[in-house]
Amino acid sequence: MGYQAHFRVWRGDAGGGDLGDYTVEVNEGEVVLDIIHRIQATQAPDLAVRWNCKAGKCGSCSAEINGRPGLMCMKRMSTFSEDETVTVTPMRTFPVVKDLVCDVSYNYAKAREVPAFRPPEGLEPGEYRMQQVDVQRSQEFRKCIECFLCQNTCHVIRDHEDNKQAFSGPRFLMRVAELDMHPLDTHEEAGGHRAAEARGDHGLGLCNITKCCTEVCPEHIQITDNALIPLKERVADHRYDPILRLFRKNKD
Repeated sequence: MGYQAHFRVWRGDAGGGDLGDYTVEVNEGEVVLDIIHRIQATQAPDLAVRWNCKAGKCGSCSAEINGRPGLMCMKRMSTFSEDETVTVTPMRTFPVVKDLVCDVSYNYAKAREVPAFRPPEGLEPGEYRMQQVDVQRSQEFRKCIECFLCQNTCHVIRDHEDNKQAFSGPRFLMRVAELDMHPLDTHEEAGGHRAAEARGDHGLGLCNITKCCTEVCPEHIQITDNALIPLKERVADHRYDPILRLFRKNKD
């Protein structure tokens, strides 16, 4: 049986805006995105919202629901009481384009800064050979749907706009970690060093491992424990391990 719910949805653009109040029907089994679509269809046809798959796999419908970052298509209305006001606002870390739609181009700029995977020279697709344990170690990271909720909730850039230039955020530090763990990556042989680049180019040192990124990941990727902390350990080894420093000195 349905009921009438009270929704507050942020309406506005880069110039400013405010929360709009809507009373809308809710039916059994629906999610927040269903209600946003109903508001769009019956009361606010100009309401802007980004979505695609409605199955928690495209990462398009990221927003903040009652102050918590999440996917609107995965947040069930049954988790709210019938008399509870549901407030939906755009992701706070990124500039608003209109209503619930944000400009997430910052993330694509950071993605371009990560050097691509470099397979061994002469090795053709289909010829890659890896231990299963190496496959499993980084396979978790490839579940990322790039919803950018981890980027949005990371207080390093959420609360400090001036950090954006120096800090790539958990999603792309995780990408660096994934490539650093790949046994066939030859980036280091080509003169690079992913751990050192994570510290210098991507601002790994600004991350203080509060696990807020892990807590909001809809794919339940252990970003902090399995990517960021091992990457920090690799940086520490590279910079401070006396044996490695001696080896580099002799090599030079």
